[in-house]
Amino acid sequence: MHRKFFAELVAGNAGVLRGDRRLVDAFASMPREKFLGPGPWRIFTAAGYIETPGDDPAFLYQDVVVAIAPERRINNGQPVLHALNLAALGVKPGETVVHVGAGSGYYTAILANLAGDQGSVVAFELEADLAERATINLSHLPNVRVEAHSAAEGPLPETDAIYVNAGATAPLDVWLDALRMGGRLLFPLTPSDGPGGMPGAGAMLLITRVAEQKFAARFICPAAFVPCAGARDEETAARLATAFRRGNWRDVKSLRRDTAPDETSWVTGRGWWLSTQEESTKQ
Repeated sequence: MHRKFFAELVAGNAGVLRGDRRLVDAFASMPREKFLGPGPWRIFTAAGYIETPGDDPAFLYQDVVVAIAPERRINNGQPVLHALNLAALGVKPGETVVHVGAGSGYYTAILANLAGDQGSVVAFELEADLAERATINLSHLPNVRVEAHSAAEGPLPETDAIYVNAGATAPLDVWLDALRMGGRLLFPLTPSDGPGGMPGAGAMLLITRVAEQKFAARFICPAAFVPCAGARDEETAARLATAFRRGNWRDVKSLRRDTAPDETSWVTGRGWWLSTQEESTKQ
């Protein structure tokens, strides 16, 4: 009962309730408490963590961020944020998915549900203890494999969708090169002006391969995540901070690789740049 209401609530607040019902069903089918360990649980707030008054799983079926390794600021993220992003990523039955930053496996399990029995998910988690937890938590899903190392290193399997849950300053070549035609990469592009050395608030960037070396790009929503190991460059992070302060991030329409930026550039990185001009699908 709690999970069905939770799924409808999350999808409704994300504005995707009237879309693909498979996403609602995926949230409704997944017992969040299985992935977060025994209660009471620590809930993240603007004032810091607060503890639930008991171990009733009902506390988890709200739009709350729950600690899984609070000493490292690692949490099971906000359900509405993930519902919005998973709707944008659009995982279809039978697709191959890569999940970067799996944590204890909750959103990996939802991805596995969306990919279905004929699809597969490879989940990467760099933190050894969390990778072990995710492996145990996901052991009942035959279409999931957990890798206890960084996904910033290649090669990755050829894939239809990559979902990154750690803040990067670039769409890594290893991610882009793994995308099949029509493949999607969704990740938090974040600057480094946040408190305590954490990445600042950026936004979720959806990149779609529309031709062999051509990529459409658009931002989905604001986001802030823990840093993605191996996917951060401080020079680019400073440029991103400047770009996001301009406030026009929703104007981005394409990603360009290995070409000189022109007047449509929103931000420039090392060997890539984001353009406010749409990408032609012509070769």
